[in-house]
Amino acid sequence: MSVVVVGSANVDLVYTVASIPAPGETVIATGGSRHPGGKGANQAIAAARAGAATTFVALLGDDDGGALLRDSLRGAGVVDATRITAGETGTALITVDARAENTIVVNSGANALFTSLTDDQAQLIRDAELLVLQLEIPLETVRASAAVARAAGTRVLLNAAPVRPLPSEVLALVDVLIVNETEAAQLAGDDATDLFSRAQALTRSVPSVIITLGSAGSILLHRGDAELTRVEAHEVEAVDTTGAGDTFCGALASALDEGLDLASAARFATAASALSVQRAGAVPSIPHRKEIDSFVSSL
Repeated sequence: MSVVVVGSANVDLVYTVASIPAPGETVIATGGSRHPGGKGANQAIAAARAGAATTFVALLGDDDGGALLRDSLRGAGVVDATRITAGETGTALITVDARAENTIVVNSGANALFTSLTDDQAQLIRDAELLVLQLEIPLETVRASAAVARAAGTRVLLNAAPVRPLPSEVLALVDVLIVNETEAAQLAGDDATDLFSRAQALTRSVPSVIITLGSAGSILLHRGDAELTRVEAHEVEAVDTTGAGDTFCGALASALDEGLDLASAARFATAASALSVQRAGAVPSIPHRKEIDSFVSSL
């Protein structure tokens, strides 16, 4: 059993502010830090810390950011299947305010050049139980990775973030689609006006969908279901929500890799994300399996 994550890797530059600046406004940060991040790397580390044998496939720059990310991946127990290219590693500028809300601006760097898989990387996908994808890398690589997985019988999870229009041929390769409320609304179309109709619209393209709702938990729907399954959130004091969605996705993949059904896996992932929002930073906040198990047993 194993998980392969194909996706982005960034160096996060995180600034804490009293309030997120409005257009044209300058604010003074109360602190700053530099962490490994990127949706793909975050999800790979989250899956590994949650207990899955995890491999990460990405493209990094030949700079100190790339070295930082590789050290971080290896330190988390992730098998490093990244490649190096000349130039800069992706970066993300993140502001976090006193309410734990954030804004993120990504400079793709090497991620934008990740346009193909090597033969060895494709074989890693074929050998895996589960493939996890996001949309911070070129869509052609997402499509190619999912096609390799489908041909091999590897289950495909797509976190459609940052959201963009998705061709039907890409969605046809996906087993589980994970989106937040805003992303669900954009992908489902104007005719879908509530959670159920949006989830139902999405299950016309994919067998199962999870819509995450932040502090309200999440809902899931399988194609043909007559009603939503709700997964409640946990009441915690949030410090920083950066990376909480990625923690959810990685922990979900780990739980599915262990054989849990989707609803049980979503509950496990919800516990992991509840722990993550109580700490600052993306990768630094991702919990380990012992922490998740302890939190779940205390509920």
